[in-house]
Amino acid sequence: MGIYDKLNEQQREAVLHTEGPLLILAGAGSGKTRVLTHRIAYLIEEKRVNPWNILAITFTNKAAGEMRERVDKLVGAGSESVWVSTFHSACVRILRRHIGLLGYDTNFTIYDSDDQKTLMKDVCRLLKIDTKMFKERMFLGAVSHAKEELITPQEFRLEAEGDFTKRKIADVYEEYEKQLRANNALDFDDLLVKTVQLFQTQADVLDHYQERFRYVMVDEYQDTNTVQFELVRILSSKYRNLCVVGDDDQSIYKFRGANIRNILNFEQFFEDARVIKLEQNYRSTSNILNAANAVISNNIGRKDKTLWTANGEGGKIEFRQFDTGYDEAEYIVDDIRKCVKEEECTYNDHAVLYRTNAQSRVFEEKFVTANIPYKIVGGVNFYARREIKDLLSYLKTVDNGKDDLAVRRIVNVPKRGIGLTSINRIQEYAAAKEISFYEALMGADLIPGIGRGLSKLTSFVALIEHFKADAREMSVSELMKEIIEETGYIESLESEDAEDTEARIENIDELISKIVLFEEMCEETGTPATLGGFLEEVALVADIDSLDENSDYVVLMTLHSAKGLEFPHVYLAGLEDGIFPSYMTITSEDPEDVEEERRLCYVGITRAEKKLTLTCARRRMVRGETQYNRMSRFLNEIPTELVSTGAVFEKEPEESRRQMQKRNIYTQAKQAFQTKVYAAAKPAKQFGAPSSHNLSYEVGDRVRHVKFGEGTVTGIIEGGRDYEVTVDFDGPGTKKMFAAFAKLQKV
Repeated sequence: MGIYDKLNEQQREAVLHTEGPLLILAGAGSGKTRVLTHRIAYLIEEKRVNPWNILAITFTNKAAGEMRERVDKLVGAGSESVWVSTFHSACVRILRRHIGLLGYDTNFTIYDSDDQKTLMKDVCRLLKIDTKMFKERMFLGAVSHAKEELITPQEFRLEAEGDFTKRKIADVYEEYEKQLRANNALDFDDLLVKTVQLFQTQADVLDHYQERFRYVMVDEYQDTNTVQFELVRILSSKYRNLCVVGDDDQSIYKFRGANIRNILNFEQFFEDARVIKLEQNYRSTSNILNAANAVISNNIGRKDKTLWTANGEGGKIEFRQFDTGYDEAEYIVDDIRKCVKEEECTYNDHAVLYRTNAQSRVFEEKFVTANIPYKIVGGVNFYARREIKDLLSYLKTVDNGKDDLAVRRIVNVPKRGIGLTSINRIQEYAAAKEISFYEALMGADLIPGIGRGLSKLTSFVALIEHFKADAREMSVSELMKEIIEETGYIESLESEDAEDTEARIENIDELISKIVLFEEMCEETGTPATLGGFLEEVALVADIDSLDENSDYVVLMTLHSAKGLEFPHVYLAGLEDGIFPSYMTITSEDPEDVEEERRLCYVGITRAEKKLTLTCARRRMVRGETQYNRMSRFLNEIPTELVSTGAVFEKEPEESRRQMQKRNIYTQAKQAFQTKVYAAAKPAKQFGAPSSHNLSYEVGDRVRHVKFGEGTVTGIIEGGRDYEVTVDFDGPGTKKMFAAFAKLQKV
């Protein structure tokens, strides 16, 4: 057998079983890619299958490229005839030949996400839809979801009867499709949908491809959606040689449309299917795997399997609970430094994983301070992010109007109708007079050719001067909140309708947390918390240009980005209820949401090869406010004998944990909310904003919000120009908002 002798018993069984439907349940680190590539080699070399009769589908170009390389190496001559492809690229190849049968030209255009947004804006304009009430992004998401579920515009309209919002979506969906067809264009979802439609309506085309692809293999099957399932089902229905490989325990892309039922119900769709489990893990120690098995066994919606390894028991899992998130980051950075110094390992051996991108900020600062090289995977360094640079530029302009780069960055952010022509004229005038850009702005009426732009420039200068006056009376955190509020920065982000808006707002919350921490540290050391002092600290921390990305570095990434990777030492940080799993998940009425988060935890644990460290904090700064959290319920699910005794690791009673689901995290910190950090802001001068309201509700009252539904008011704080109201909504959880914008109605 040669190359097949190195496979374990289950791997070999999966390779040799070539006829009929086959589900390979491949646990984390069990060598699934090796099985797929060896199966292709076996079909060609031993079963004499023509290479062009084999189709291997995966999700990313990178995965397809790696599989292609390994197949070429194993098979040699003739391997280039095997179709190793992503779903989308396989469909494009088919449609380029046959889409004429559906009434399109074969030279159709493929619209990327930006093209889709532009088209959707045109559709909304044509249908006279108020995009402040109905966001373009909402329509795009709804249309994409409908296509993933193979729901046509006509079917969508039938389902929308009696629902005002759905009827609006149906109108948009029909017009969007009409415009796409008129433009001879397809969006990404269409590539799959039109291929399925082609196969459903053109029997001869379907028969051609069923004959062509007698053996179909799909990798990462747990990530498939409904239209992808239908595509592989119909394509393999003639010869039924469909082999799918996946792990239901690693299905973490529900938010992208992945349908875990495709893998869970495989034997129902294909009654004579063979199921082979790959449970031997080649990556991790048995202690790490036992912890992963214990956590994931709490999920109800899963296939039963238990990972094991011949790698030995390994060290116990390290668990550390800290007083603050700041202490947590300090410990992790120090532990990595010690490991590299004492154990002769490299920085590359270490990865820090967390739930959201915003959590990277405190780690980045600590790594910079400790002079340890690091790299963020799947994200941008915190202080290089657009929204952070924008808001810091406001602070820099208030602190030092001579910083031309900062002033130029924000003069039209958010958009104020100050065009590039005006900015260039101001720049030329400032250069000619040898004054700063801001000084030129202050005397804008003297600049030739400014014309109608003068009032906008004058308004911008007045706004900055207002902030300068505030800066003399307010703390830095109060000033930052004032700037965000007065400029409408968050509203401008939301109006952009971008997919990453929520992440950007989380980053702004993290910046406020950073400022509050700076103020607290100044108070502890008895030094004044000045705006200049804060900007100086940020400048020192943000100086990461000296890092050589080709050098040895620690990897920082979210858990979603970590899937498919492995590291000798993994730190899983922020394991607290409310952070991971998130508060939205805990309060969700759908138990599937917590199960998805648990799968994400399982993915995180199984990234570790030799050493796993789990950390959490009793209190953490979120949105500039101290949040008191319990240990994550996922920690509670790990057997205590697997965990080191370096810290107290006591399981919490189940009853208190159930109560935690019903209670608002922030109410635990109710007393803390009365401290200095949350004191009311000093009254500010008004810039066309409404003054403080006489509220029709108070703490404890039930209220209704147009978007979030009903909830209970848990806090009201009088701010500089408005009341800041905290509401514990029944579905979306806790929200803080200004009364003027919230327009809450007492129930």
